[in-house]
Amino acid sequence: MSMPAAAPAGATLYLVDASMYVFRAWHSMPNEFHDTEGWPTNAVHGFARFLLELLDRARPQHIAIAFDEALDSCFRNAIYPAYKANRESAPEELRRQFVHCRTLCSALGLAVLAHGEYEADDLIGSAVATSRPHGFRSVIVSADKDLSQLLGDHDEQWDFAKGQRWGAAGVPERHGVGAHQIADYLALTGDAVDNIPGVPGIGSKTAAALLGHFGTLDALLERVEEVPFLRLRGAASTAAKLRAHREQALLCRQLTTIALDAPLGETSLHFARGSADAAILGALCDSLRFGPMTRRRLYQSAGLDFAPSQTT
Repeated sequence: MSMPAAAPAGATLYLVDASMYVFRAWHSMPNEFHDTEGWPTNAVHGFARFLLELLDRARPQHIAIAFDEALDSCFRNAIYPAYKANRESAPEELRRQFVHCRTLCSALGLAVLAHGEYEADDLIGSAVATSRPHGFRSVIVSADKDLSQLLGDHDEQWDFAKGQRWGAAGVPERHGVGAHQIADYLALTGDAVDNIPGVPGIGSKTAAALLGHFGTLDALLERVEEVPFLRLRGAASTAAKLRAHREQALLCRQLTTIALDAPLGETSLHFARGSADAAILGALCDSLRFGPMTRRRLYQSAGLDFAPSQTT
């Protein structure tokens, strides 16, 4: 079995949190786009625009687009059934568009990551972990704070919509803790978006102060008897909360820690951008009723010849 080749010097792998941008388009794009069957396509249109802008600006040679295949469940639900239970199930109109977005990425020659038991965050984390030993630096395209825990010395996170980029050194300014402490931090504070309870009564400032002193959640829980003596407002009650909710904090960390061993399929080419499939791209443009401008941009991005006669 041949080993994957090392990356060229300075090689960059772009990893896109697709679900964030599909949902953003679903909520922000006007509901005036429909496919040939009458289903809405506003999310696909918005995602296509984002993707084209990203490809045009970054010109990536190595890129993977990560999707949440199981919108309602993953391995975390087996650990904690209430995980993300506060969210409504995605309507069929949106589920169909996720499929179209994945097909679009594949037609453009982009690697698609999706798995029924792992979230997009886990697929991105596993791609970072798999590619780093081969000399790649990763640029994670997402505004999600959870993903900051993946940043190594040479990696970056890119909030594409705001045009902001930061590395591991920039995480403390944004979140109050180091990149390596993000999972522990969220285990303490909880995450209302994902329905993760955390430790009741411990907010962001207290969590940051505790991790600033103890370094890790494990050290904090092991040395909890020291907490009442910290120069921290409500230190004694904080210690009591930690003792009472020790197991819950550890459970929450299982939920907030991004997996680094999710199945990724074939990775020997390090997600190198492949050749576009003109037939699939053309058929998709027809079924989604993309206009001539969007079609032209898609074909140009894919390195394909475009003629106005290809529009419907």
